[in-house]
Amino acid sequence: MRNPYKPAWWTNAVVYQIYTRSFADSSGDGVGDLTGIINNLDYLSELGVDVLWLSPIHQSPQHDNGYDISNYWRIDALFGTEEEFDRLLAEVHGRGMKLIMDLVVNHTSDEHSAFLVSSSSRSNVSRDSYLWRDPRRGFSPDEPGAEPNNWGSVFGGSVWTYHPGTEQYYLHLFSPHQPDLNWESTRVRHRVYEMMNWWLDRGIDGFRMDAINFISKRPSLPDSPVSTGGMYADGSPFFVSGPRVHEFLQEMMRAVFSYRDTDYLVVGETDGVTVDEAVLFTDPLRGELDMVFHFEHMRLDQGPGGKWNHLPLKLQDFKTIANRWQRALSDRGWNSLYLGNHDQPRLVSRFGNDAEYRYESATLWATILHLQRGTPFIYQGEEIGMTNADFTSLDQYRDVESLAFYEFAVSRGIAAEHVLALMNRVSRDNARTPMQWNDGPNAGFTSGTPWIDVNPNYQTVNVEADRSAAQSVFRYYQRLIALRHASPVVALGDFELMDPSDPALFAFRRRLGNEELGVMCNVSDDPLAVPAYTRPARLVLGNYARAGDPDMLRPWEARIHRLSGNSSPSGG
Repeated sequence: MRNPYKPAWWTNAVVYQIYTRSFADSSGDGVGDLTGIINNLDYLSELGVDVLWLSPIHQSPQHDNGYDISNYWRIDALFGTEEEFDRLLAEVHGRGMKLIMDLVVNHTSDEHSAFLVSSSSRSNVSRDSYLWRDPRRGFSPDEPGAEPNNWGSVFGGSVWTYHPGTEQYYLHLFSPHQPDLNWESTRVRHRVYEMMNWWLDRGIDGFRMDAINFISKRPSLPDSPVSTGGMYADGSPFFVSGPRVHEFLQEMMRAVFSYRDTDYLVVGETDGVTVDEAVLFTDPLRGELDMVFHFEHMRLDQGPGGKWNHLPLKLQDFKTIANRWQRALSDRGWNSLYLGNHDQPRLVSRFGNDAEYRYESATLWATILHLQRGTPFIYQGEEIGMTNADFTSLDQYRDVESLAFYEFAVSRGIAAEHVLALMNRVSRDNARTPMQWNDGPNAGFTSGTPWIDVNPNYQTVNVEADRSAAQSVFRYYQRLIALRHASPVVALGDFELMDPSDPALFAFRRRLGNEELGVMCNVSDDPLAVPAYTRPARLVLGNYARAGDPDMLRPWEARIHRLSGNSSPSGG
């Protein structure tokens, strides 16, 4: 069991997320697979990452691309065999890397055997494995308004679906194909812990826990007074970080990790968590999670109504949030650092300039991310500056959330062209297009027909082109990772934000002992005067190949300076 008073191994680690179905296809069926990952492990090892996180590869009907699991104990044949998984695990460990898997236990698939049994009758002993409720009094079953409460689903519509066979509704915070487990049931919790132990015994190195702070709901499941401006209300006050969530997680840690000698990585996706709650989740003395994914910074470009109401990013707000999380988790807990994943648009398209300054803005945001205190997460393709997909028609989309939004918006009179423009900017499918390996057919991803279209820019944006370019995003990421590995100040140093109100400058200092680094980033298309407090200083790493005016930052320029200490630079 981890010593809570000693920095864990992952404090200077970097995690790389693999969205398996879009990473590399070895079979030609158009879907990425385990052997495709194996074939590219040397690439990941050369990048320098320490941990691989696999999005779900368990058996699933794939209604939500694997986040609807029907069998937690088996690999889906879509991705490969049990033997291929064991080989992947051995190959990862053989290269000195670790592997963590997605743990999706807020909900299962509606094709999971437990749900089939639970839904078979009201008197079944496993009925309480899920959340079943009668229709609202005074309403006929399955008529509008008969839902047990007024909560809206993450994917649109009600959180309740009527089951005619037993004349009750079941709860699903996400898709109707993803019924929520009832964590109040001791039987459910112990089955989850048994499954987790089985995977750890098999040799994996931890879990990324999907929607883990949703597992505890207010038992009464009351109506919510919080309006969303639509037909259904926001039920999150009654299920986000619910009344027993800390109890459940502490029980999980005792049942799964307390007796183990190896130090594992446990990351929780915690949508809606506040910084004060994050301290509770990640304080090592409490025995819960190692770190959490919060979403506060991911909502800065969203207006009322959520992601589909896009707004320009205000850098001052971003800096305020970064500073608050850095300071709050400096003494207790730990930060995860991310700007992209399988649920977010591409980083460089969302926060940068993916046309004129794609290389510069991709590397600038990487600098901002990797030089903070916490564990950085890289999403596949981010390390070569992959961009949004630029889809032009509805039939190119696969994401259940995006398709549900299109149907909802068009049904309410919004022009289809406007809806598609919104999807083009913020749809999750932007991050799910195939990895762009080369300029050959299908970007080298598959010899068949890819499950989702390849980004049209693959002929210029791909691994081979980037690694051979004078300005390589990949090589810049290598240097950032090497700097974190070599300099304790990057992993453990204090964080001090500079010029918090500047609308274009993101500058901060990192200090540990007698070592100090200064980071300056110009988050704009225009030149920016360099603050006087950075001079004189020695450049450790920058994203421009040639030295410029020391008094000016060029568009999207990032510089890391050594302000004190004697550690050697990682390159420039």
